[in-house]
Amino acid sequence: MDYQKLPKVDLHRHLEGSLRLATMLDIARTHGITVPINITRLSHFVQMQNGEPFTYENFLAKFTTLRMFYRSPEVIHRVTREAIEDAAKDNVRYLELRFTPVALSRAERFPLDEVIDWVCESVQQAAKEFRIMVRLLASVNRHESTELAEQVAWLAANRIGKGLVGLDLAGNEAGFSIQPFTGIFREAQQAGLRITVHAGEWAGAASVRSALEVLNAERIGHGVRILEDEAAVTLARERGATFEVCVTSNYQSGVVPSLEAHPLLEMIESGLNVTLATDDPNISQITLGDEYRQVCEDLGMTRQALKERVLAAAKAAFLPDQEREILVSQLKKELKL
Repeated sequence: MDYQKLPKVDLHRHLEGSLRLATMLDIARTHGITVPINITRLSHFVQMQNGEPFTYENFLAKFTTLRMFYRSPEVIHRVTREAIEDAAKDNVRYLELRFTPVALSRAERFPLDEVIDWVCESVQQAAKEFRIMVRLLASVNRHESTELAEQVAWLAANRIGKGLVGLDLAGNEAGFSIQPFTGIFREAQQAGLRITVHAGEWAGAASVRSALEVLNAERIGHGVRILEDEAAVTLARERGATFEVCVTSNYQSGVVPSLEAHPLLEMIESGLNVTLATDDPNISQITLGDEYRQVCEDLGMTRQALKERVLAAAKAAFLPDQEREILVSQLKKELKL
């Protein structure tokens, strides 16, 4: 199978984890950012390397360097455009790109509303240029203030017509409760935003249960530790929750001890609605095509099952019913399902 040519759907990709190395060097030169002056050395600061610890602390440390680069509206426009171009080259037909407005604004203290508008405008232009359907998810972090989260949620809800369709809760689930965000996410959902929550990655199945019961999440980012509790599995099945599983990221961030130990196939066998995504393609040095190849050739997923996961992702897209049905129909035809 030519995995690159296969039509794809990616529901879990972070803009901040999608920067090209060459672009980072250009930005560093232009804005006087002190980073290693060649790609090989810079890559050690922003990409996972063989031989270094595969832990969540090391994985998250890459973002410390990445957050130095958002120095102008032009930079944000460029990295957004390139993230979409890279997805299109990998034959991603539908992409939900999540971004963290607070992270993008911090280096130069840009107003949050302006940052969100820059990303929305860049996405609309690039999606048209590269002929790919893209929607945006605004992400907020558990370890940051609820005041910031409330501001982002309100700004996002006011931009639903500009391609912003959902709200995501990310960050250290093991150290920070979701409870303070309950009211914010409830109001966001009432305003028309769809809800996805990072859970069951660095904390156990109880984290997934909380995301479903407390925040009424429709989709779960990662969620691979749900199998630790059969009751949580039953709840997720009953809710029809979709899991955005990122195999390479789960290995590199220490969630699973090896690629071979990844519970992807067991999740599917348990009746969970599983999709495949990239998370942070530049940090992990992957494409979605690489992930498709890996789950088939290393984990033993059949090609038929892979095509079904692509279709499952399309069916879980945060789109209006009619748009989603058109996407699903097109993919069914192309995948011969």
